[in-house]
Amino acid sequence: MQETILILDFGSQYTQLIARRVRELNVYCEIHPFNKIPEITSSIKGVILSGSPFSVRNSESPNPDLSAFKGRLPLLGICYGAQLMAQKFGGEVLPSKHREYGRANLSFIKEGTELFKGVSNNSQVWMSHADTITKIPDNYEITAGTKDVKFAGYQVLGEQTYGIQFHPEVYHTSEGSILLKNFCVTICGCSQNWTPDSFVETAVADLKQKIGLDKVVLGLSGGVDSSVAAVLLHKAIGKNLYCIFVDNGLLRKNEFENVLESYRHMGLNVKGVDAKERFYSELAGLSDPEKKRKAIGKVFIDVFDDESKQIQDVKWLAQGTIYPDIIESVSVNGGASATIKSHHNVGGLPDFMKLKIVEPLNTLFKDEVRRVGKSLHIDDAILNRHPFPGPGLAIRILGDITKEKIRILQEVDHIFIDNLKTSGLYNDVWQAGAIFLPVQSVGVMGDERTYENAVALRAVTSTDGMTADWCHLPYDFLGKVSNEIINKVKGINRVVYDISSKPPATIEWE
Repeated sequence: MQETILILDFGSQYTQLIARRVRELNVYCEIHPFNKIPEITSSIKGVILSGSPFSVRNSESPNPDLSAFKGRLPLLGICYGAQLMAQKFGGEVLPSKHREYGRANLSFIKEGTELFKGVSNNSQVWMSHADTITKIPDNYEITAGTKDVKFAGYQVLGEQTYGIQFHPEVYHTSEGSILLKNFCVTICGCSQNWTPDSFVETAVADLKQKIGLDKVVLGLSGGVDSSVAAVLLHKAIGKNLYCIFVDNGLLRKNEFENVLESYRHMGLNVKGVDAKERFYSELAGLSDPEKKRKAIGKVFIDVFDDESKQIQDVKWLAQGTIYPDIIESVSVNGGASATIKSHHNVGGLPDFMKLKIVEPLNTLFKDEVRRVGKSLHIDDAILNRHPFPGPGLAIRILGDITKEKIRILQEVDHIFIDNLKTSGLYNDVWQAGAIFLPVQSVGVMGDERTYENAVALRAVTSTDGMTADWCHLPYDFLGKVSNEIINKVKGINRVVYDISSKPPATIEWE
């Protein structure tokens, strides 16, 4: 059984960062909603309670039963988690006199505290709370404090139970990784053996056991996730994997032909399907982003169903679903989240398809998928490709979809991406693309006045897509790309650059 740190999510914006920091230690962890606590098995080495937008003083706030692991396993409460354990067992939490948000410095660390071993006095930490602990239970002791926060850290006497008021998972806590390593490795005893090679070995063995001699069908997208999923499955079941690559007419310029050839070169059993007209017909007249996504998902399933029926006795559908897809599709209460965007590869299939689902990458973040792909010796040209949305250019064309808009955007996108590559900037960017805007603007070309379309260029830096910052591309590069687009793509007379970060903006515009 894989050693696991269990992270209980109370709805914090930082919960995914906790998971990422733990995994950077080569320690496997899983996020679960606070009210859907999994069975505590011998593989669970410790538990972390996340922060939360709720107040522990509110009677409606999350208040789970902790008895299955408190005092039995190492337990770390972060921010809300620390306040919850303080108030729940006899302490007191009150509103802060002033909101404690931003950088602070530890002014006190109790000598000999295992959680803070190696953390410097005066170390910078990140606070983000409106309530504060004003009293701890009798069997708790203070382990750290700041100038304004007396109870910045505590431990329960006789237990490996700890609380900290700050966030060790965020970049601004300068020695947060030391603290998390102390908890996961020293206190919980995790052996740090969760590596890409070990993941491949375990995943292949699990897939062989789960699938046996059954046939599996997989829809390839050309992206990193589905490509790595395909090679992993191919390693496990060989010729029983049947790959289908659908041309929805919304791919990048020449992408269908180029990617199909690369898959065949990798030895995968893949069939290319030209379904452009079916997608265009379903999208005709649709402008709403969610309706476009759902229409594309519907046609994809219809096409996929038609193709999978041609494979005799297929039992499984494989998907390249990754962990952020799961996280964004499940809310803190375990139900449907407030919709950020629809993931048509999360949540199963219509009953009529009658296929079991296998998702070999659904515990991995994007950068972890790339590391697994490297372990599988997949070509860097595939592994280093930027993420591309499942609905393709449909959600980069604001408003209704037409063949002419697709043609224009494909040309614009091709110029942008090609210039990133030739300028040596492609690998500095996490994701890039162009957006066709539903506006026209006045321009002058030669001696003529024009009234043509505008496009926006978008390039961001990120590690997993959960947060992102706009990429500071050189001005001369942007000027060159803008000039080339306007000169070469008929119908465009204005180019703008998106300098929004996520949050508040998303990476895609729709």
